[in-house]
Amino acid sequence: MNNASQRRHIDTVLSYGGYQAANKSYSPTHELIGRSWQRCLSEYGLDPSRPRPARIVTHQTLREHQDSVDEFLNVARAGVEQLYSQIASLGYVLLLSDHRGIMVQFLGDKHDDRLHKAGLYLGADWSEQYAGTSAVGTCIKEGQALTCHRVDHFDSSHISLTCTAAPIKDPSGQLLAVLDISSLHSSRTPESQNFALHLIQLHARLIEDAYFLRRYRHSLVFKCDQSRELVQVNGQLLFALDEQGVILAANTAGRALLTQYQPISKEAITLPDLLECQWRDILSITYESKDGVRAFRVSGTQQMLYGVLIEPRKKSSSQLDVSQVISSQEESVSALDRLCADDPAMRQTISLAKRLRHRDVSLLILGETGTGKEVLAKAIHGTSHRADSPFMAVNCAAIPESLIESELFGYAPGTFTGGRAKGAKGLIQEANGGTLFLDEIGDMPLHLQSRLLRVLAEGQVLPLGASQPVDIDIRVLAATHCNLTQLIADGQFREDLYYRLNGATLKLPTLKARADKQYLIKLLLERINPAVRLRADAMSALLAYSWPGNIRQLVNTLTFAEAVCETGEITVHHLPDECTQHRSRSAIIPLSSVGQVIHTNPERPTVINGHCQLESAAVQQNDLLALLRHHRWNISAVAKQLGVSRPTVYRRMKKLEICLPKDV
Repeated sequence: MNNASQRRHIDTVLSYGGYQAANKSYSPTHELIGRSWQRCLSEYGLDPSRPRPARIVTHQTLREHQDSVDEFLNVARAGVEQLYSQIASLGYVLLLSDHRGIMVQFLGDKHDDRLHKAGLYLGADWSEQYAGTSAVGTCIKEGQALTCHRVDHFDSSHISLTCTAAPIKDPSGQLLAVLDISSLHSSRTPESQNFALHLIQLHARLIEDAYFLRRYRHSLVFKCDQSRELVQVNGQLLFALDEQGVILAANTAGRALLTQYQPISKEAITLPDLLECQWRDILSITYESKDGVRAFRVSGTQQMLYGVLIEPRKKSSSQLDVSQVISSQEESVSALDRLCADDPAMRQTISLAKRLRHRDVSLLILGETGTGKEVLAKAIHGTSHRADSPFMAVNCAAIPESLIESELFGYAPGTFTGGRAKGAKGLIQEANGGTLFLDEIGDMPLHLQSRLLRVLAEGQVLPLGASQPVDIDIRVLAATHCNLTQLIADGQFREDLYYRLNGATLKLPTLKARADKQYLIKLLLERINPAVRLRADAMSALLAYSWPGNIRQLVNTLTFAEAVCETGEITVHHLPDECTQHRSRSAIIPLSSVGQVIHTNPERPTVINGHCQLESAAVQQNDLLALLRHHRWNISAVAKQLGVSRPTVYRRMKKLEICLPKDV
């Protein structure tokens, strides 16, 4: 801005403060700016003809200002960074001041001397008393969002700047901070900043509400909005409540509603009075409403609000026990809790497992190969009333079909040539008093399913060659990667056994779908070697990988990386190639799902479904043949791709009448 422009601006400001203001061709268009000019001239004694240099406080003073709002800065950081990411490319810098106008946070080019000279910098003092009319200083005095565009500034050295600021208030309504975006240069028209004003008001509200929720995280919070569809994600009004429903605090939108309802009286207001309802109606929102949302009418009006509840993070004797009305707090069970961190599907599974662990109801655990079905089964057993009794695991796909019957049910003396002289207890008897875990139950031969059903129904097991059954007391946990309902439809699994096993279903998500992969990676590595750490590049590669082998593959990967790293730090270079190349690969699927393979190339089938959904025998035969030919009849390679054992592949080949070529 040249000297002539500065002189004209000085004349405008000075004349505006006198009696000739109405006769001048230029006057500030915004009432807030006009009041600020008057304060600068009359109250602060500032002289627009004597520009003041930017005032940057000392490092010690800045630290004191930052310390005074430390909790707020921790909450605001995410919102500030998100806003800056949207405006940085447009030439703006972002500033966050405390309530006194000292910039306690700055996002911009720290090496640009022009910003430092203009005061758009960390530690700058933009209080109206010192810097004159500006977006930050005037926002502090007026308590309103505004744009101070170019010649709106009082100081002539600032008339090339454009600044837009919005107030952030604490839960009591007191000014806490000011959010500002500024630019050294901009269009001459004030209208060019309209979008900036809306954008900064939006982010100021988001930060303000986040701080409100932080301050009242130990209280019950009622969040509401005029839209049922948006209240869960963008509830505009927040109310913190005590155990009687008295409103302890509200955000800016909530305080505005309270002012309309009771503008004069300072007595405490209860939320039931405000919403014309009973206290129980509010407490039972989650318990009784299908979507966790309930409609309320504002007292004395036709205005409808839709509300949800945010329960306290922790409870003390003085805090509201919502569980008395809604439901009891879920018990903490460490062996189950540590199986997940923050994955919604796993939380639901673990919650159900906790409630059922002491019941003798049979459980069916569903999940792809490697998702941790046996780990979950052991955790359920280990936290149940049967924890001191045996846990016997049987992999129905790994035991040869000729041995499954004797392994499960045992045999009497003399039953087999070469068998034990005294006979042998089967795994079912070995589990007496405890838990029998039947893994890959979908691969159990059909004729043995009938015998197992009888055991479960009668509580007795008859060893091979024996004449008298043996009483048993077991709880059965079964697991499979197959779609058992499809197997039932195809006549390959007994429907009555399915319902006997399926007292309740626990579903395990794939590792790729889990939101807590980072937690699992750290947990598993700590178990392998607590002294080894993952560098950021390795963690990024692991999080980006698709994990077709699920948690089992992750364990193998971490074990390999720990073995080859020499410095106690795993980098991306220590990971197996497949984890760093990120090429799309076929998912590892159960053998019985080969009917869901599409032959884009007859010799290279493409897997599209990892669940066990069978088609006709002819289609299954063609699919399995394609896999065998692709791997040149290497049974181990086929079993590895399908995530099953070699005996399972041989059993399926026998069933589908597929014979090995003579030259193999």
